[in-house]
Amino acid sequence: MKQLRENNPIRGRIYRTLYESREFCSKQTLAARCEISMPTLYQNLSELLAAGLIHYTGEGEFTGGRRAQGLDIVPEARVALGVSITERSLRLVAADLRLRELAYHSVPYDMVANLPTGAADLGRIIEDFIDEFSLDRGRILGVGVTIPGLLTADRTRILFAPTLGLRDVSLGELTRGLPYPVRVDNDGSASGLAEGYARGAKGNLAYLSLEDGVGGAVLMRGEPYTGDHIRSGEFGHICVEPGGLPCSCGRNGCLEAYCSARRIEETFGVSLDEFFDGVAAHEPAYESLLYDILRHLALAVNNIHMSLDCDIVLGGFLSEYLQPYLPMLRRYVQALDAFSEKGDYLQLSRLRRHITPLGAALYFIHDFIATV
Repeated sequence: MKQLRENNPIRGRIYRTLYESREFCSKQTLAARCEISMPTLYQNLSELLAAGLIHYTGEGEFTGGRRAQGLDIVPEARVALGVSITERSLRLVAADLRLRELAYHSVPYDMVANLPTGAADLGRIIEDFIDEFSLDRGRILGVGVTIPGLLTADRTRILFAPTLGLRDVSLGELTRGLPYPVRVDNDGSASGLAEGYARGAKGNLAYLSLEDGVGGAVLMRGEPYTGDHIRSGEFGHICVEPGGLPCSCGRNGCLEAYCSARRIEETFGVSLDEFFDGVAAHEPAYESLLYDILRHLALAVNNIHMSLDCDIVLGGFLSEYLQPYLPMLRRYVQALDAFSEKGDYLQLSRLRRHITPLGAALYFIHDFIATV
């Protein structure tokens, strides 16, 4: 691939205009949107074409005279990797520049037990993933890694990851030696960013991640709001039952203790598939637990909505099972709402499958798009 010359803001504007376009875009349309002359457009298009970053997509509708040729980016010109570290596994994804999933693999792995060799193991697992799916290393932008925990503001240490049992651990223990650019983020924050991207969100959004733990993110005008200590969106530790069930954080009554996938699996010793099959078969004990989960989830949703006054999206792998129960959950929320709203602001994620590693990869995609 031919390398681009640096520091060309016009070329970058052209590329980003094509990237953000979701419809047929001719050279004439592109020049008008970028407010540049046709000779300037041709010069910059030739660089982008030579670098393999854009291509012609065919002809537009006939309007008399010659048909206009369309242009678009080449999504597979670059690849970003995402790795989600959970209590029991590593989930890996490769995504193109449109955040379309190219490959996915889940590897059983106990990060806590293997922390002394974690960086070496992670590097080996990533390289095996690249080989298994024949990914071009020359196109890889970087590896985004997520953990279910709090990071220091400079992203050099894990302050606390309760479901992993980690406290005050250097991130170098996880990423040392990886031969790619690496960025580590909170899992809920990364997932929220991916959800905002999928929705083309320009407004405000609260994202609530329901997995082995519970986390989340807040987007304001489409941009992440991280708070003063990058702890915004830690919805899992809202108290929904004072003095209630013990939480992995050491407190009692947290949302995470009531509404995580771990609660289901530890209560009955079954998988989520088996649990929701039991609910569908009207197993009383299974139904009782689900209703308890939904009631506590409604408490948290109401509190979040009262605080932020925006749409709330439920994501994470537990949310994949909640579509049949969304009307019930909305009724629970409406019953708590002081303003008697219908609860339509509560929605399910558009990226429920693999959203966390996709969100981890998205950072490198955004960075590339911004610097072409």
